[in-house]
Amino acid sequence: MRIVRGHSEGRIVWGHLEQGDTVHVISGMLGERTGETLPLSALSLLAPAEPSKIVCVGRNYLDHIKELGNDKGDLPTEPGIFLKGPNALTEPGGTVAYPAWTENFHYEGELALVIGARASNLTPENALLHLAGYTCANDLTARDKQKPDLQWFRAKAADRFCPLGPWLETELNPADLKVQTRLNGKVVQDSRTANMIFPVIDILVYVSRYVTLEVGDVVLTGTPEGVGPMQPGDAVEVEVEGVGVLKTVIGAVR
Repeated sequence: MRIVRGHSEGRIVWGHLEQGDTVHVISGMLGERTGETLPLSALSLLAPAEPSKIVCVGRNYLDHIKELGNDKGDLPTEPGIFLKGPNALTEPGGTVAYPAWTENFHYEGELALVIGARASNLTPENALLHLAGYTCANDLTARDKQKPDLQWFRAKAADRFCPLGPWLETELNPADLKVQTRLNGKVVQDSRTANMIFPVIDILVYVSRYVTLEVGDVVLTGTPEGVGPMQPGDAVEVEVEGVGVLKTVIGAVR
């Protein structure tokens, strides 16, 4: 099942997207069908989540650790966590202005998780039961602001630094999915979730030990090797196997 969220005639709509382009309107992300249907073309898609927080895992693929020169010591023994706020969300197909305050603006494609049931102190046995679904994310990063700061606030959590979508896929096994990023049609990242240092279940168990994950919260699972800079006018596509394609356009410097 695919769950979509979008604007339609001045209101925000959640719905089940069935084969073809029929959207069955539902009362909320996990709500029941209302009986109303719409064509997908009637919706301007929005990020398929309404989070209180976006929890992100950094350095979760060995080859990405190597490409950034962070492999001189021991490998991580627990997930490295940072936060984005809801201000960072960007709709699928949206345009993100190139920030005037960075000279090294990067894409980072990855698998994202959306929480469907309040989660605290999860176990490996029940972790996946607390998910509403899976989607694509682009962890936009001002790389030149990452090292100078005490926290990655500017580098990772600025406005519109988290494109998300295009929808939620509810039935998916996250253990071994292809994650690919294309820059202007050229493949720049190409890996599988099986290459994660910390798989999805471990991430959920770890994060929920320290913070309660609320319904609608988003968890980003890390990016593979191949990150790189974008320029105004570039188009970035993040594709996760079994989910779909998230497209983001980089706008003029602002």
